[in-house]
Amino acid sequence: MTDMPDRITVNGLELEYELSGSGETVVLVHWGVGSIWAEPLLSEPALADSYQLLSYHRAGFAGSSRAEPVTMATHAAHCLRLMRELGIRRAHVVGHSSSVPVALQLAIDAPEAVHTLALMEAARPGPPTAAQARFSQDVVLPAIQLHRAGDSAAAVDTFFHGVFGPGYRTALDHGLPGAFDQAVTDADAFFGQEMPALLQWPFTEDDAKRIRQPALAVIGTASPPIFAERHELLLQWLPNAEALSLPGLTHLLHAQEPVTVARGLADFFARHPMPAPA
Repeated sequence: MTDMPDRITVNGLELEYELSGSGETVVLVHWGVGSIWAEPLLSEPALADSYQLLSYHRAGFAGSSRAEPVTMATHAAHCLRLMRELGIRRAHVVGHSSSVPVALQLAIDAPEAVHTLALMEAARPGPPTAAQARFSQDVVLPAIQLHRAGDSAAAVDTFFHGVFGPGYRTALDHGLPGAFDQAVTDADAFFGQEMPALLQWPFTEDDAKRIRQPALAVIGTASPPIFAERHELLLQWLPNAEALSLPGLTHLLHAQEPVTVARGLADFFARHPMPAPA
């Protein structure tokens, strides 16, 4: 997102956003660990040359207004209202990690607004598996404790190490410059708002069966096992889902290889074009 994003009032909140390009609209919903996320994709020709791209900062992140309380349904409602305020009736919606629930909730609450879903390494649904229990014990709980103790930088580092893998900082700084520092700035929103909302999100297999739109489930093969578990669950639950597996990539997949990710998304959108306006 540019240094000086546009601002718009949505449901009484100010949201920062950037709208660029022309063509069918792609809404890029940033992950929950910080507001810097979409930047590698915004300039990729596979997307930027053929689509109108909408990227925005969700409530509580960066310069967007805070909102209390915030649920995944609240975020989905903000996204829908932002689309409507900008005159966007229907879009391809992209979520990554904890913004996958926002995309899925939007498809449930406003199916007419969602043409396709691209779901990159979902943070939910989370099956009660041994891998999930280990991740919670080894990564989530220590990070939360560090944040509560007032050490947001250590909390973010602990979480990033567990999610992105050892040595993550080089790839993060190269692909998403400033993302670590912004994640520290956004730590209250992530640990205090995003995590509770994620855990309380009431999404079941029956909910998934209501989502009829084409869905692309994206996974990096070098990510922690929990993401592969959730990936398989989405493929089982969603009625119209297909998989995109990216060899050797981690949870930082779009920062590691933005060309590959952008082309994968664009190919999926092209296979499911929107009908021409009547």
